Amino acid sequence: MRIEFEVPEGILHGLLDAVPIPEMAVVRQHLDTPEPLADVAAAVHEQLQRAGVTDRITPGQRIAIGVGSRGIGRLVEIVAALVSGLRARGAEPFIIPAMGSHGGATDEGQRAVLAHLGITSDRVGAPIESQMETVRIGTTPQGVPVHLDRLACAADGIVFVGRVKPHTAFRGAHESGLAKMVAIGLGKQAGAAACHAAGFGEMASRVPAVAGVAIAQAPIRFGLAVLENAHDQPFKILCVPAERMLAEEPALLEQARSAMPRIPFDQIDVLVIDEIGKNISGDGADPNITGRYPTPFAAGGPNVSKQVILDLAGASDGNANGIGTADFTTVRLARKLDLGRTYPNALTSTVVQPVALPMILPNDRLAVAAALLTCNAVDREPRVVRITNTLCLDKFQVSASLLEDVWRNPALAVEHGPEPVRFDAAGNLR
Repeated sequence: MRIEFEVPEGILHGLLDAVPIPEMAVVRQHLDTPEPLADVAAAVHEQLQRAGVTDRITPGQRIAIGVGSRGIGRLVEIVAALVSGLRARGAEPFIIPAMGSHGGATDEGQRAVLAHLGITSDRVGAPIESQMETVRIGTTPQGVPVHLDRLACAADGIVFVGRVKPHTAFRGAHESGLAKMVAIGLGKQAGAAACHAAGFGEMASRVPAVAGVAIAQAPIRFGLAVLENAHDQPFKILCVPAERMLAEEPALLEQARSAMPRIPFDQIDVLVIDEIGKNISGDGADPNITGRYPTPFAAGGPNVSKQVILDLAGASDGNANGIGTADFTTVRLARKLDLGRTYPNALTSTVVQPVALPMILPNDRLAVAAALLTCNAVDREPRVVRITNTLCLDKFQVSASLLEDVWRNPALAVEHGPEPVRFDAAGNLR
């Protein structure tokens, strides 16, 4: 379902044309972060041998490999190496989507998400089987039902690839990572709904509890934990046997947290984000970077008065989850919005604010002007930051009012500017 609407341009131009747009400078940030792995396939094969987990897999066994919806760096190489490693043991691996309700909570949608990430049978060397039916395999002591993908349950063994990273909506010892891939990813829509039913205030306890039951009851062999540096490239790949997942994940989470990039300013009047998308973050733009969280159960990042989101990445395929964290957006983005792909995740997670519509403006200039007009920067120049997306923080733009902060920070350097912001004839940023 898509929507059509009229925007009162005449009135908006009258209110916003006179708002001055501050000059901006291009700044490069040196990100102190671990070096990426040079040979991802070798790292995967080394881990499979070192952990000894492939000794638990015998020739002829069908092994389900769960792959999620996150845009993990070099994901195709990682999955292909895992497939080849399992085949070397004589196993018959196949890929299943492990992404909760993503992809519109349909088997076709989830298969399409994998294809967007480059996970196809030809590229990874294994067939892809996608369906949404689950098997209820147990209940936590708190009464939460535990679901698992039917195809996974029927396999001789289950493994999966999971990026370990701070979550965007809650804090705990197990956030985005191995336990969540078991409890929600492999649990499909039913498992995701069960974990989210009590809200994000309970997620820190529900996720490991559900994962613990699944590990005890299902033939889960191991998880391939991926840690990414500030450039979103894997710097560590670790094979974690099922029985050690819950114990080892908290330390991995802290390593991942310390490697994340950040916007190096505490107070921002206007944050302009060129694009959001599910291929960038589960919330379109990572709240750990923007400081704009969908729930009160997570915190960190800058204090942003007004946030502008200009466009939706094509790879997001119309899913604009996270647009609700913005105050202003553009008609360009709104016309790309596919509500059928955007709403299911919000309904399953029970957090609907990220899919609410902000104020929609005809073009980039008016959207930025609206943010400047309402940011309450009284008797001073507004502090403005513009980023491409929350994956790209090695270079960004800042207003002249932030240059003193830049000069005081040895990790930052001005590349050029400040200079006037240029818009095309349609009022969009060049």
